[in-house]
Order: sequence, then structure tokens, then C-alpha cells
Amino acid sequence: MENQLTHEASTFINFRDYKFRDPKAHGYRWVDIKHLRLPAESVGGRELLAALIGHEQFRNDYAGGGVLADGTRHGPYWLELVTPDAYEAVSRKECAHTLWGWANQFGDVPSKLNADLQQEVFDRLAAADHVHYLNGLGDGTVHDWGGVHEDFHEFVLVDRSAGRISLVVAADD
Repeated sequence: MENQLTHEASTFINFRDYKFRDPKAHGYRWVDIKHLRLPAESVGGRELLAALIGHEQFRNDYAGGGVLADGTRHGPYWLELVTPDAYEAVSRKECAHTLWGWANQFGDVPSKLNADLQQEVFDRLAAADHVHYLNGLGDGTVHDWGGVHEDFHEFVLVDRSAGRISLVVAADD
């Protein structure tokens, strides 16, 4: 399939922008969400994941480098080692459990952050037809400085009724 995904929008939620009771409870955490328009023709989940991996917006090391058209890294991983087979299908409930657990690991998040996460992540999760989780590719796939993230969670939300695929990365730096 020719890569027909088009980048629609991106949202970045930086926990440091919110007032926590304990000033260090933000834990240098953030969530990056990239929304891409699905192709007009119907394609399977594996083909969608392959198209996402092949998209320029996927070439992001999430460590300050941003999206690099010729990038060789994706998060902590070597890009060439991220394949559709690296993703597992998970339920919306499993995804929500993982993300809320990560967000609240140092105590409850401030109400404004909670509302922003609900709107930007969890409402979209609730509308998703399919959820895929990039789950632990293993040490041999981590690039030369890929250990900068203590936590790195990546979910792909497919919402066919909205014609959108969303790449949700929740991590720390």
C-alpha cells in the first residue's frame, strides 16, 4: 500500500505545565499525540500499522530531536526494527489502565491535567475501533542512547468512523 496517511494535527501535553501539590510529581512526563487521516480505501490493521511506521511523523526519537524525515530512530528503538508485528492488539480497558497508571504513578494528577488527558487521549481511546500497543521490543532493539526514557508507552488508536489513526506516546525524559 502506498503511504496515503496524511498528518492532520499533533498535540503535546507536558506535565510540567500543570501545578502539582509536590512540585516534582510531574516526573518530567509528557504525552505526544499525532493524528493522521486514514486512506479513502479500506485497509487492514497490519497495513495501517505498516503505513504509520513508514510515515515521516513516525520518525521521532522523542528526546528533543523532533520529527526527522531521514531519521533512523523511533522513541528508544531503531526505526528499522519497528514492524507491524511489534504491536499487539489490546482492549481499550487495558490501554486506559496502563495510561492512567502511568499518569498517576506519583499521585493523582491535577484536575486541569486530568481534563486535558481525558479530552485528548481517553475520549479518543473510547471512540477507537482498534488499539495496538508497541510492547517491549527488547534490549537488542534499543538504539545507542535509547535508554533516556525510564517509561515509554506507545499506543495506536484506529477510529474508522472518524477516518483517523492516532499515535499516542506517553513517556518521560
